[in-house]
Amino acid sequence: MTAVKEQQDVYLSTFQAREKTFSGASWLSQIRRAAIERFAELGFPTTRQEAWRFTNVAPIAKVPFELPEAADDGAAVAIGTMPMADLECGRLVFVNGHFSGELSSLNGLAKGIKVCSLAEALAAGTPSLEQHLARHAPYEDHAFVALNTAFIYDGAYVEIPKGLVLEKPVYLLFVTTTNGRPTVTHPRNLVIAGAESQATIIEGHLGLGEGTYLTNAVSEVVVGENAVTHYCRLQQESEQAYHFGALHVRLARDANATTYSLGLGAALARQEVAVVLDGTGSECQLNGLYVVSGRQHVDNYTTLDHARPHTASREFYKGVLDGKSSGVFHGRIIVRAGAQKTDAKQSNKNLLLSDDATINTKPQLEIHADDVKCTHGATIGQIDPEAVFYMRSRGVGQDEARQILTYAFANEIIGRIKYEPLASRLEDALFAQLGVGPRREGL
Repeated sequence: MTAVKEQQDVYLSTFQAREKTFSGASWLSQIRRAAIERFAELGFPTTRQEAWRFTNVAPIAKVPFELPEAADDGAAVAIGTMPMADLECGRLVFVNGHFSGELSSLNGLAKGIKVCSLAEALAAGTPSLEQHLARHAPYEDHAFVALNTAFIYDGAYVEIPKGLVLEKPVYLLFVTTTNGRPTVTHPRNLVIAGAESQATIIEGHLGLGEGTYLTNAVSEVVVGENAVTHYCRLQQESEQAYHFGALHVRLARDANATTYSLGLGAALARQEVAVVLDGTGSECQLNGLYVVSGRQHVDNYTTLDHARPHTASREFYKGVLDGKSSGVFHGRIIVRAGAQKTDAKQSNKNLLLSDDATINTKPQLEIHADDVKCTHGATIGQIDPEAVFYMRSRGVGQDEARQILTYAFANEIIGRIKYEPLASRLEDALFAQLGVGPRREGL
C-alpha cells in the first residue's frame, strides 16, 4: 500500500509541474484540476470494488510511469512495416502521446470534415470543445478516467458536419515506443457526428518494442439525430504493456452506432464501452473479440444505458483464452424508468483452449420499466471433439483442426466489420496469433 501511495503522489506532483504547460481555456483548466483532485481521493481501484473484482491493477499502480517528453522520430520506419498501421484511408498518427504531422495523412478526406489533433483544436479555441469535451466520460467515480482527464493535452478531434457521408474511414493511430523507462500516455479523443451523417472511425493502439508502458486512453463520441457511426477500437499493445481504454458514446434521436472492441495484446488490458441511448428510436450494436494466451489478462466492461423509450441494442462478445491467461466480461444493460418498449439482447461466448485458462463472465440486467424485451446469456466451453474428429477424418491434422475451428469461432466478430481492408488484416493477425499459418483461400 505504501508503494501504491507513493506512485499516486508521483502523478499529483507531475500534474503540478506540468499544469501550466497544458493548453486550453479556463473551463478546461477547472476540469483538469477537479479531475486530479478526484483521482487523489479515489486512488487506484482495488479488487474489493465489484467492478474490479477480477482485475488487479496493483502492477500498474506500483510502477513509476513518466510522461514521455516527445514523439520518437525514429519510429517512422518501424510503423511503416506494421500491417495494422498501413490502411488506405486518412489518418492521424500519434507517437508516445504526441501528434506526428510527418506520419499523418489527411489526403482524400471529404470537404467540410474537421480532423486535427486535440492540441490544435484547443489552441484554436474550437467552439464545440467546451460543449462536449469531458462531458460524456464521467470521471467522478473512475480513477483511470479521472487521471486521463487531468492530463488532457493531445489526442484526436473529429467533427463531421450535418449530412456528410464518408466513403472511407478516419484512422486514429496511437503508437508507443519504449526507451528503457516506463512511460504513460493519456490520449483523449473527441468525435462529433452531425445529424444525418455517416462515418467509420478506427482507433488503433499499437506497441513497438518490449519495454513496459501504460496507455490510458479515453474517447468520447457524440452521434447526432439520424446519424450512423461505426467505431472500431483495436488494442494490439506490446507483451509487457498495460492498457486501459474507455469509449463513451451518446446517441441522439434515431441515431445508430456500431462499435467493435478488439483486444489482442498487452500483459494486462481493460477495455470499457459505455453507450447512452439518449434519444427515442436510437439503436446500438456492440461487438467484441478478445484473444489472449500465456499469462495475459483481459477485462471487458460494457454498459448499455437505455435512457429513452423505443430504443434497441444488441451486444455480442467472444473470447478465446489459452495457456494460463485469464479474462473478464461484465456487461450491464440498464433500462431507465420511462424507457418503455426497450429491446435489448446480450450474449457472451468464450472458448477455453487450456485447462489453466479462466474466464469470469457476468451478464447483468437492471430494468426499471415494465414494457420491455430484454435477454442475456453467457457460455463457456472447449472445442467440440466431434468437429475435430470430422476434420481429421478428411485428412486434417489434429492441431490444425483445432486451430481452424478456433479461428472460425473468433472470426464471426471480425466478419461483421464493414471496412474490408481492416477486416482482412485482422483475419491475418488472428491466424498468426492462433498459430494457424498463412490464411487459406476461402477461409
